[in-house]
Amino acid sequence: MNVKFNEQGLIPAVVQDAQTKEVLTVAYMNEESLQKTIETNETWFFSRSRNELWHKGATSGNTQQVVSIKADCDQDALVIEVLPEGPACHNGTTSCFTETIVDNVRPGSVAILPQLVEVIRQREIDMPEGAYTTYLFEKGIDKICKKVGEEATEVVIGAKNRDKEEVKWEAADLIYHLLVLLQEQKIDVYEVLEVLQKRHEGKKPQK
Repeated sequence: MNVKFNEQGLIPAVVQDAQTKEVLTVAYMNEESLQKTIETNETWFFSRSRNELWHKGATSGNTQQVVSIKADCDQDALVIEVLPEGPACHNGTTSCFTETIVDNVRPGSVAILPQLVEVIRQREIDMPEGAYTTYLFEKGIDKICKKVGEEATEVVIGAKNRDKEEVKWEAADLIYHLLVLLQEQKIDVYEVLEVLQKRHEGKKPQK
C-alpha cells in the first residue's frame, strides 16, 4: 500500500465499525504499526504521548479485527473498517465520539438499525413485564410470524392506496417485526445484509 506519512512519520487512521459504519476512534500509525496491522489483521497504532507502538485490546481484550484498509485520494489518511470485540474507547463506550457539539434536526439514519437490534436482543434476555417485544417472545413463533404477515399486508394496502404516510408507518412496523423474527430464529441481521451484498456483487449462494 502506497501511503504518505507526515514529517513525524505518522498517518492519521479513522477506525470505523464495518457493520454499523459508526466512527469508533481516530489514532495515528507509523510504518511499523501499519505493517503489523496488515500482518496480524488486528489494529496497531503509534502512541505520540508514549512514543511507542500499541496493540488495540492487548490488555483490555477489546481487539479490532480488520475488514479493510483504505487510503484517501491524497494517500495521507486512512479509513480502517473493523469488527470490534468490545468498546473502542478507554472510557468503556462503543465509540470515542460521545460529546455532541451540534445536533441539528436530521433525517432517519441506518444507525437506528443496530440500536433496535440490540434493544430486541436485550428484551429477549430480560423479558421486562409490559413490553410489547416481551409479549411477542412469550407468544412465540406463531404470533411473531402472524404479525410479520399482517404488517406486510398493511404495507401492500398502503401502497395500493397511494398513501405514502401509511406505507412509511407500516413499513417501519414490518421491519421491527421482521427483526423480532430474526432474533427468535437466532439469525444475525448482518447475515441477511451479507446475502444482499453478495447478490449485489453477483455472487451465487453455495449449494
